[in-house]
Amino acid sequence: MSRRFHIKEEIRILGIDDSALISEKILVVGAFFRGGLWMDGVMSSYLTKDGLDGTDTLMEMVKSSKHYPQIRIIMLDGITYGGFNTIDIVQLYEETDIPVIVLMRQLPDFEMIDRALSYLPHKEMRSEIIKKAGKIVKVNTGDVNNPVYIQCSGIEMKDAATIVRISATRSNIPEPLRVAHLIATGIILGESRGKA
Repeated sequence: MSRRFHIKEEIRILGIDDSALISEKILVVGAFFRGGLWMDGVMSSYLTKDGLDGTDTLMEMVKSSKHYPQIRIIMLDGITYGGFNTIDIVQLYEETDIPVIVLMRQLPDFEMIDRALSYLPHKEMRSEIIKKAGKIVKVNTGDVNNPVYIQCSGIEMKDAATIVRISATRSNIPEPLRVAHLIATGIILGESRGKA
């Protein structure tokens, strides 16, 4: 069931992104923001490259945070972390009681994803998690030539799009995700690089 709520400019968002795939354990970083304006904290954890522990890792990360009672939105950079460690956004919402918004720079190539999953164990389980994430909607955050795409769980799509727009203050990527990406890649690679 999706929830409707009043959206403030400084809505508390936890943006989570992963680092480069250079080892079997992949760093994930959470940046805790008020809207797209102020960062209030950073947290981190590790999940397994191409593993099946992603959803549990993120649930534990969120629930163990001192910010947990204040988080209104969990924002993810896609639903696969650490290669093809798929995140069940429905379960993440149900277990944390915090709506989840997934952001992508472009529409996923599901044929390519299906081929890649053929090389991994538990293909059916991973495919089901990807399908379960639901409808993908295009959102313009300012630059109409550079839209993003979102999925969500526990929140109406219209409200999710509004939150993405509110928090995308420096680029078409919401600040919580952009900063989480910069921190994660900077720690692992010595300097941040690539796009969130």
